[in-house]
Amino acid sequence: MFTHRTPRVAAARKLTARSARSATGRFLVEGAQAVREAFAYAANSVHELFVTEQTASRHADLLQQAEAAGTRVSTVTPRAAEMLSETKTPQGLVAVCDTVDVPIAEALSGRPRLVVVLFEVSDPGNAGTVVRVADAAGADAVVFAGDAVDPHNGKCVRASTGSLFHLPVARARDAAEVFDACRSAGLRVVAADGAAEHKLDDVAVEEALTGPTAWVFGNEAHGLPAELTRAADTAVAVPIHGAAESLNLATAAAVCLYATARIQRITCRDDEPRRTS
Repeated sequence: MFTHRTPRVAAARKLTARSARSATGRFLVEGAQAVREAFAYAANSVHELFVTEQTASRHADLLQQAEAAGTRVSTVTPRAAEMLSETKTPQGLVAVCDTVDVPIAEALSGRPRLVVVLFEVSDPGNAGTVVRVADAAGADAVVFAGDAVDPHNGKCVRASTGSLFHLPVARARDAAEVFDACRSAGLRVVAADGAAEHKLDDVAVEEALTGPTAWVFGNEAHGLPAELTRAADTAVAVPIHGAAESLNLATAAAVCLYATARIQRITCRDDEPRRTS
């Protein structure tokens, strides 16, 4: 049984740091649901599964999946599991996986109709939740742009609840590059801006959203810079009908993405493929 001093446990523990993830191309996935999705959608990328005896007895199916995938299973002490965890209550189940991000051209291939761009979103919980929402709404890709949080951050991975493995994820520092790539893929770039003149429920906006759309969401505290809002094809606000000052990022993204998905599914032609996974 491995302890927290075992070299492989110590090496895996380093992956809680962004620098180590960047250097190795690997990250940690914690929890039964997220690990289950990793095996289901990217089994070849799962290199090792650390599990306590107690957790192993509750999740025999995951050990069977690991065996089928040829993944090394290492039994660890509760203390070692705690060292590998970034939560207050460790789940006793952590996988080492290859990072999932792909080049933006690859993420936007295949005639996408709905794409999410997160520009300088800094909170990993928000980012992971938006990835999950994008997945649920049937989006084709998520792009982390500018100085955004690492999608492989532990909190981001947990908040995505496995959705990180379901759809292409890309990263790009240059927002202009992202906008150009979106337009090259046939997408209309729509900036989410609470101060925008056009509202999500405007008839003209709904008509515009029938086509392939890339929604751009900005930083939780500062939103999108004015120059990026101007660079978008249009800016749209979620209408506030009550007294609330605003919506948080994940909620606003959910409203925008589901509204767009509804419109697109009503108008989508039979010959326009949708992501089915």
